[in-house]
Amino acid sequence: MTDSKQIPDADERLRALDPAQSFIVQAPAGSGKTALLIQRYLRLLAYVDAPEEIVAITFTRKAAAEMRTRVLAVLEMGGQLADAETAHEKLNRELSAAVLQRDRKAGWHIAENPERLRIQTIDSLCAALTRQMPVLSKFGAQPETIEDAADFYRQAAQATLDSIEQNHAMALDIVRLLEHLDNDRARIEALLADMLARRDHWLRHLHGKAREELESALQNSRQNALQFVFRLFPAELFSELLALLRYAAANLTAAGKSSAITLGNALDTLSATEAGQWQGIAELLLTQKGGWRKRISEKEGFPTGSSKTEKGEAKAWKNRLENLLETLAPHDTLRQVLHDTRQLPPPHYSDQQWEILGAITRLLPYAVAQLKVIFQASGKVDFSEVAQRALLALGDPESPTDLALALDYRIKHLMIDEFQDISISQFTLIEKLITGWEAGDGRSFFAVGDPMQSIYRFREAEVGLFLQARNAGIGSLTLQPLTLRANFRSQRGIIDWVNTTFARIMPDCEDVATGAVVYAPSIATHDQLAGDAVKIYPFLEKDEAAEARQVVEIIAQTRRDHATGTIAILVRNRSHLLEIIEQIKSAGFRFRAIDIELLHHKPVVQDLLTLTRALINPADAVAWFALLRAPWCGLLLKDITALAENNPGLLNKEITVWRLISDEHCWRGVSADAMVRLRRIREVLSACMRNRQRQALRVTVETVWYALGGPGCLSPVAENNAGDTNRLDDAMIYLDYLESQEEAGNIQDPVSFENGLTALYASPDLDADDTLQIMTIHKAKGLEFDTVIVPGLGRGSRNRDKQLLKWMEQPHSLVASESGAGLPDLLLAPIQETGAAFDPIYTWVEKLDWDKAQFEADRLLYVAATRAKKFLHLLGHINGVSEESGQAVPSKPLSGSLLDRLWLAVLPAYSAAAVSHFMLKNNQLEGGAKKIIGNDASDQSIHRLKTGWVLPGAPEPVAWQVLHEQKTIQAEIEFSWASEMARHVGNVVHRWLQKIAEDQMCDWNIARIEMMRERFTQNLMAGGMNGSQSEMTYAVERIVSALNNAISDKRGQWILGPQQSAQNELKISGIANGRSMSWIIDRTFCDSNGIRWIIDYKTSSHEGSALEDFLGREQSRYQHQLNHYAKLMQQIDPRPIKLGIYFPLINGWREW
Repeated sequence: MTDSKQIPDADERLRALDPAQSFIVQAPAGSGKTALLIQRYLRLLAYVDAPEEIVAITFTRKAAAEMRTRVLAVLEMGGQLADAETAHEKLNRELSAAVLQRDRKAGWHIAENPERLRIQTIDSLCAALTRQMPVLSKFGAQPETIEDAADFYRQAAQATLDSIEQNHAMALDIVRLLEHLDNDRARIEALLADMLARRDHWLRHLHGKAREELESALQNSRQNALQFVFRLFPAELFSELLALLRYAAANLTAAGKSSAITLGNALDTLSATEAGQWQGIAELLLTQKGGWRKRISEKEGFPTGSSKTEKGEAKAWKNRLENLLETLAPHDTLRQVLHDTRQLPPPHYSDQQWEILGAITRLLPYAVAQLKVIFQASGKVDFSEVAQRALLALGDPESPTDLALALDYRIKHLMIDEFQDISISQFTLIEKLITGWEAGDGRSFFAVGDPMQSIYRFREAEVGLFLQARNAGIGSLTLQPLTLRANFRSQRGIIDWVNTTFARIMPDCEDVATGAVVYAPSIATHDQLAGDAVKIYPFLEKDEAAEARQVVEIIAQTRRDHATGTIAILVRNRSHLLEIIEQIKSAGFRFRAIDIELLHHKPVVQDLLTLTRALINPADAVAWFALLRAPWCGLLLKDITALAENNPGLLNKEITVWRLISDEHCWRGVSADAMVRLRRIREVLSACMRNRQRQALRVTVETVWYALGGPGCLSPVAENNAGDTNRLDDAMIYLDYLESQEEAGNIQDPVSFENGLTALYASPDLDADDTLQIMTIHKAKGLEFDTVIVPGLGRGSRNRDKQLLKWMEQPHSLVASESGAGLPDLLLAPIQETGAAFDPIYTWVEKLDWDKAQFEADRLLYVAATRAKKFLHLLGHINGVSEESGQAVPSKPLSGSLLDRLWLAVLPAYSAAAVSHFMLKNNQLEGGAKKIIGNDASDQSIHRLKTGWVLPGAPEPVAWQVLHEQKTIQAEIEFSWASEMARHVGNVVHRWLQKIAEDQMCDWNIARIEMMRERFTQNLMAGGMNGSQSEMTYAVERIVSALNNAISDKRGQWILGPQQSAQNELKISGIANGRSMSWIIDRTFCDSNGIRWIIDYKTSSHEGSALEDFLGREQSRYQHQLNHYAKLMQQIDPRPIKLGIYFPLINGWREW
């Protein structure tokens, strides 16, 4: 890092370390936010009486683990002087030395007890609160928290609507909602489920809300919009505007014309509360589409006049309006908000709107109650439920619970990272935690974040809360605002472009209600590099293939110029990558793409899904014909057509396709080649169809797939073994998912099954290094790369679905308080009736949501651009070029696209491209340029197995191979030597060790484990253990003992605690004895010395003496298995590898 004397914001950074002060820090991209956060934490550690007095909160486990690791790494310096020490390193050394001195004096022993550092996620904090007060939080025994609760929401929605059949009190409201939405129960069910997923935002507002209160929120929203436009309009132009408005209104009134402009008659002053006058101003200054007027006519109240005097006067007035419009032209935000006044909602609900709103607001709490019942029955909850129960556990500011009072005593310093991503419920939790805190009372609050990087609205993040806290504090605590300016990431060329561009496209002034954030410029600390720091690639029409080719060319050129540099391709949506990924693969570039390629897009998975659908439903003709077309059979379209047309019973469903395959008399008209293929398929499927209900569905599908030759169809031309392995991994992912979803050998809900499949991702290329990565912009936040490529800027965003209730929670009312304090308003609009054309309130709330989405799109662009350290490439298309007055004019980008938000900054590049295109087009006219049209004939060439293909024979003897050769390398050595109880205990211990490791040991202690005995009993029973009460008690005791040992033992803490590149239950695949196989690694990570550890958990026990001999025998028993893991891992990670076996029941350890 640059020397402190050269850092432009060095004073702010030092000031932020004052433990007696509370701050909110805006830290733009690349400003060293995490480093500042760690320095503040270290400063506080040397200041407090106990480490637990400091609570540092992050939003992800990864961030919490990184912060904990970096804190411990700084402390490991031990205050030692380093060679060529920078100012940053010197400060870290001084801070760590002070902490170590305090550590020795107070006897903390942080190095031996890192769990005393309370660095945790906000979700884990909520969970800890509910555990400490199980009665007040109404949780009782701690449930399992799950990330995807969609099935529970759907069940609750179904249970709510089922109440109509039970003559429930809710029946009338359900009937009213059905009538409103054309009796579409499926749609209502989906709408209810969606609302339950977002209940954090609206639930607390629905209890006892009177019509007057909700209508007051509507009126406040109107006034917010009016005050916003009033503030934006240049005050020095008020008098001129009033004169023009009165002139136009008088002319229109005299002519008997109806217009909003006539409201300007006799207007003496402009008001921030009169909607009509601003709508009249909008009518005067703007076109119907919202642009500044270019043509002024009698229609706007500016007649041409008849006499010479009148004409002269009219022209003078018209010139005055033109001058005013010219002055206002640069004020784009003013133009937009002035146009918005035309859409202001009415101040009151209609009776019909209120009736359906009442029905919905009564149904929703009932649906929430149904959801709680389902949570209780399942022993699982979502994160929202944990957060709501945590708020209950803390009570109210006026009547805090004992827990709140205890926390107020114990927590002296609260720190929050990424504060711009906080949600309203999380903000409420923070308010309760610091209730009563005041400046100078020995307690401090420290929030750091960047509102310009707030891009998680889909997770309920509310950037307005950052602005509100900065402007008005939190509760009674005033926060001192600081803004960092130094950028330690990007070269000067990128910083200059970002400063110029985003100062132009981001809003002119901030607004808490809409989440408008003003750009804060950065100062580069790296010199400018040779060449163009930022390149724009304008495409004048949509051509995904051409754009993808350009991306490949950029990669190739970058590799030639900067062979070791890192490259990232960042996109708004994964769907923007389909063509790009195909062309990158064709060009031979290997890349990392985690959670990018959707599993259901893979041909092997589509074929397996087809096979699954056919096997579970012989009447599914589409699936069966697709099966015949799949590569393992490969019938041509003419043969499939012959089968269908020559068997009319198929069309009226008298016979199935399987019956047709089974009977050769039905094969009239098919080719000889097709007959050979059909006989092979029939032979394989016959046994399967006879035994279909006698084995698990996964076993059936996998067996048939192998027998049909599925693995042999994975690739027509295998570029390398890694490609085949990846495709096999994709097949295994599908089969594992199928196994997890089947019930009694079947799929009970095929629609839900296929919906779940669409959420899974294909296996990434783990052999590729990290020099070329592909990800979404959201995933890239917090990362940096030498070169960043952002394609697809011209593509639109996803369409937003209609919601049962459209709501918008505005963090404060400008009317209630100019400072931003006060309770948030909730705007509620019921979904419009099916067939209705327009609902003004719903449209207004939808418009506010659209505005917030567009402001977030600006911030998304900022995040993408600021990932680049050296070079930034931007690609996007428009929809053609037009000719105006002999000039080539590029069309505007698609509304809602990122290019639309960036348009003013890149317009020169597109204009230049349009001129070049225009000249080239004119030059080609005489040459008769022709458009090449492809052949319309269908391409029937398909990839398929050869006619007469047979499955290769298995090595002999197969059974003996499994028992002897395979035993040494199989993923899990069976517990055949152990009791059934030991196997069940081992499974449960493995599961909970995985959970503890995923939590980085945060909030895990002996007391918590002791409270979970009932959960362990349920785990054992769910796993199939059917023992006596005494046996069950003994098994639970062993689980408790193993887990307590693991979290108390130093070796266990090292294994389960924060580590770099840590993964749990890692599934790896490879070829063994000529077969594709998969294995599970219990725990793997990299230590501070760069060594990759592979660790296996064993719940073996030993009674008596000679423990070392026992551990030695166990090592010999499993050594070959772990050595095999190491060989597979070396294909993925070149770092040196060490192996270990951990025995939690006996605190045993072996490594080699």
